[in-house]
Amino acid sequence: MPNAPWHAPIELSVAKQAHLTPDAILAPDTKKTYSLAELIDLAESNNPETRLAWERARTQAEALGVAKSELYPTLATLAIADANRDQVYLDTRFYRQTNAAIEVPLDLNYTIFDFGARSGRIDAARGDLLAANFSFNDVHRRLIYEASTSYYQLLNATGQVAAAQAALANAQAVQQAAEARLGNGLATSPDVLEARAVTAQSAYDLQAAIGAEEVARGNLLTVLGNSPASTIIVQPIDELNIPDSVESSVDSLIDRALEQRPDLMQRIAAIRSATARLKETRAAYYPSLRVHAYPDPQALYSLQQTFPWGFTAGLNGDVSFQLEWNLFDGGARRHRTAEAAAQLHAEQANAAVTRDKVENEVWTAYSNLKTAFRQREAASALLTAADQSYTAEFTSYHAGVRNLLDVTEAQQTLARARSTDVLARTQVLTALAALAFETAETIQPKYSRSHP
Repeated sequence: MPNAPWHAPIELSVAKQAHLTPDAILAPDTKKTYSLAELIDLAESNNPETRLAWERARTQAEALGVAKSELYPTLATLAIADANRDQVYLDTRFYRQTNAAIEVPLDLNYTIFDFGARSGRIDAARGDLLAANFSFNDVHRRLIYEASTSYYQLLNATGQVAAAQAALANAQAVQQAAEARLGNGLATSPDVLEARAVTAQSAYDLQAAIGAEEVARGNLLTVLGNSPASTIIVQPIDELNIPDSVESSVDSLIDRALEQRPDLMQRIAAIRSATARLKETRAAYYPSLRVHAYPDPQALYSLQQTFPWGFTAGLNGDVSFQLEWNLFDGGARRHRTAEAAAQLHAEQANAAVTRDKVENEVWTAYSNLKTAFRQREAASALLTAADQSYTAEFTSYHAGVRNLLDVTEAQQTLARARSTDVLARTQVLTALAALAFETAETIQPKYSRSHP
């Protein structure tokens, strides 16, 4: 019925199959601390997208083999054994006659020339294979980027948890100081209530940060091809070497991207395929010559009543040449050629669009990285100033020369500064990963794999 979901008995077996986990999945070691390189290796080994792209490339490789097979003749054979018995009338009586035959004919077909039709199909298949290989590389490029950004997002989430814990500790210290001053008659009840509210808000923010960390860890595990409920320990941000500048110029980065980006290489491969298909369609204007050979070796046996067995053998068959030339087809060849030419122009335009896109993406990533460097420097200065301000305000509050609002504001500013500092550091790492992604540095020979 259209007003209810579909259900059937086979649904249960399909659901069971969907729940199965491939045996080749490598689960992370819960006692090991994984670096980014090791996380990327896990992702490339486990993520099903690499297997999908690999099998697609293998499919195109086999399609190229099929196209090349047209350069060779086809040879088929058939074994025939036949026997019959009959009554033959001769003179004034019937004689029983037995005949037997054994044949092993061969059927050979070969295209001698076709003015480039086969070579066009081979070149098109070769271009499709190139595109599939570049697509496979692009899957790895994107997977490495996803693993890197997921790792950095987890580092940011973990840093936010640490910042929230420090903020909660500071809020509790301010609350305790306010309660002590209230006990000494130096503070009012509203001051204590305000300090408790700040502590409660800090505890709430901590739980939100813990939840975000759990989600970030699950996202990373999903990219690694594992269950998000799994457990993994990663290298903390304090152990990472975070650069503060980029040595290459944007022009050199753009040049490297134009030489290395697999999505742009896919477009170039598509141009090769379209050129080859145009060559194939033009070959249809010319004749093709084929040869057909049919050798048929035979062995014949015959036995007629009152006479001994008779036997003969020989080689029969025929050889023919076929010249085929389509003189008129109502404009089909002309339209197919125009279609192939238009497809070639479209692929050339697509390559130009992709080239412009690559240049813009590299420029954007480069600009974002420079911005991240400046933001990290500013965040570091902000954290230092906020920490000094909070320390001075808290000390002055104990001395009775500052009020609670001043110290709580300084405490909240310090909490935001800690959060901003963590975010700024991970933003630099994420921007570096984005620049490596846009220039395709991560899939060059020293990083690439020859299998999924």
